[in-house]
Parts: sequence; structure tokens; C-alpha cells
Amino acid sequence: MVLIKILAPNYLRPPIQEEWINICHGFWKDWNFPNCVGAIDGKHIQIQAPPNSGSLYYNYKKTFSIVLMAACDHNYRFTLVDIGAYGSNNDAGVFSRSEFGKTLQNQGLDLPQGIAKLPGSEIETPCFFVADDAFQLTKNTMKPYAGQNLSQIRKIFNYRLSRARRIIENTFGILASRWRVFRKPICMNPISVDKIVMACVCLHNFLKTENDALPARNRLYCPPNFVDFESQNGDIVPGEWRNEDNEGFQGLAPSNAHRATRRAYNQRDLLANFFLTPEGEVPWQYQYVRRGFNCDDTPDI
Repeated sequence: MVLIKILAPNYLRPPIQEEWINICHGFWKDWNFPNCVGAIDGKHIQIQAPPNSGSLYYNYKKTFSIVLMAACDHNYRFTLVDIGAYGSNNDAGVFSRSEFGKTLQNQGLDLPQGIAKLPGSEIETPCFFVADDAFQLTKNTMKPYAGQNLSQIRKIFNYRLSRARRIIENTFGILASRWRVFRKPICMNPISVDKIVMACVCLHNFLKTENDALPARNRLYCPPNFVDFESQNGDIVPGEWRNEDNEGFQGLAPSNAHRATRRAYNQRDLLANFFLTPEGEVPWQYQYVRRGFNCDDTPDI
């Protein structure tokens, strides 16, 4: 499609190392999560059942779909996308087989190396993405601690990670709310649906970039309070996009992720400890977890 050909080279291309560094700075400045180069998640795009497709596109919500797997930066813009996986797959399976998932595993994303020190510290970690529990814990993908009866340090880590991971949820929310094609199942061939979704992603990045250059009062694509925001004591206030009826845009099924390496476990523990230091803590985190909140507390779309 012409839209993709024109917009993708400028608004949807893999970041270079300098841009990854800027994203790292943005996640620390805006969301208090260090060395983070993006948030990852996936969504089902509902489609009409393709002829003779069997159960390939049949998902856990008993509809037919393709999968949009994506990463975003700190400012609700997509950085990496994979479109078209069968709806019968889960998050971890789609990600591990996607091009950017394979490239990340093979260290091919040109992420910053040797400069990822934790703020105010000499301790270094690799740059990484944040994801939910469906993904595998690796040195380049951090996810929450599992379980209910967690220690305070683990609850705080999960809370801090959920703040950063919520950015991809809101990015999907803006996309689904602004492009009405996602409100109902798309009655087209899956190959055509892939192109439509890619065009919408490119337009989203273009409009979000142009929107951010305007004064706040003139931002129509993503005005203030359209995305989730926090009160002064850390409570999450749902964004206006959550009031939309996005029936054709659904979350992926949970999955049993693979076992992580000891290095990945140690890296997560290191980050958890950092969030208790004067350099790494946010003042409201202790009160927040004492109130019983330690993970995402807003509904999925």
C-alpha cells in the first residue's frame, strides 16, 4: 500500500543505537524504569473466518484473528511490529517466532552496549524490554515476579514494571480507539488485513509524532487524559480510550513461559534491589504496595 511505502521508512523503522539510548532516557525520566528500551505485548485483530483455514486462526476467545505483536517507546509510538501470526498462538509463541523476537535473541537490534549503568550507580545491566508474565525472562526481557505472597521488594518491582509495561497497553488503546476498523471483525483476506493493520500502525506513529509537536490544548489525536495517568499517590486513573467499545481488538491468551537463565534471575533481583535505594525509589511506592496493589490494576482491552 502507498501509505506503508511512504510512511514506514520515516515513522516505523528499527531504532538505531542513539535512538535506543534516547528511549532508555525517556523510560527513566517519564516512568522511572532504568535501562528499558521498550514495552512488548500482543493483541488479537478479529477477522472473518478464512475459507478452509481449520483452527489456525481460531483463538482462545472463540473468534478468528491474526496477531499484532509490537514494542513501543516511552511516548506511545510503535518501534517494532510483527503482524499476521495465527490467532491460535499465544504471546510467547508469537514473539519467539517473530522477526524482531529472533533478532533480539541473536543480539541484532543494535541495543546500547557497555553504557547501561543504573542511574547514580556503577552497576551495569543490558538494555531490555519489559513484558508481562506470558513472556520468557531473559537478560533482554524483564517480566514480573510470579505468585501472590510476595515480599515487599518483589511487590515494588512488580509495581514499577507494571508502570513501564502499561505504555504498550495504552499504545494499543490509542490505535484501537482512533481507527474504527478495529471495532468489529474485519471481513477480508488475512493478507489484506495484515496490510490494513500495518497502514494503521504507520499512521498512528505519524499522527502521534505530529500531535506531540503541538501545544497540549491543540492535541486532537492523543489529548491529555486520553491515556492512563497517575494521581499524586500513585493511583492509576484510566484513560478515556478505555471507554471505547473495541470489540475487534483483544488481548492474547496467557501461556507457560520457558525457564529463565540464572543471569536473567540475578538481573531482575538487581533491579528490584535498586528500586529500594535513594537513587532508584519513587516516594509513593511503599504506600502503594501496602495498600495491596503490586501489579496491573486496570482492565485489559
